[in-house]
Amino acid sequence: MHTNLLPMCSNMEMVQVAAAIIERDGRILICRRKPEQSHPLKWEFPGGKVEDGEAPAGALSRELEEELDIRGATGEEITRYEYTYPGKHPILLIFFRVLEFEGEPRNLIFHEMCWEPPHRLTEFDFVEGDLDFIRTFSA
Repeated sequence: MHTNLLPMCSNMEMVQVAAAIIERDGRILICRRKPEQSHPLKWEFPGGKVEDGEAPAGALSRELEEELDIRGATGEEITRYEYTYPGKHPILLIFFRVLEFEGEPRNLIFHEMCWEPPHRLTEFDFVEGDLDFIRTFSA
C-alpha cells in the first residue's frame, strides 16, 4: 500500500526579514538596538520585516529609508536562511548587499551605528540570527 505524506500546512506564512549589508571603503555599516527594544543593545544589520504583499527588495528599501534616511536602496541577495529564536516562530532572514542608494546614512532609530571592517564583525555582540551570516561573511 502506498501512502502519500503531505507536509503540514499552516495558515501563517513565515515572516521574512530583509537585512542590508552596506559597504563603504571596505567597512560594513552595523547598528546597535536601543536598550528598550527586544534584543537590547545587540548589534544588527539595518533592515526589517517584509510586510504582506511586499517583495523583500521593496521592504529593504522602505526599511532603510525609515531607519537611515536613505532612499531608493537597491542590492543583490547574498544569502538567505531560516532562523528560530527561542519560543518564537521561525523567520526567513534574507541578506542583501546594498549597491546603490540616495542620501547619506544617518541614525534615525538606533542606539548607535558604526562602520567596521568585515573581519571585526565577530567582535560585536550581534543578534543571534545574524551570527551564521557573520561567520561566513567575515571568514
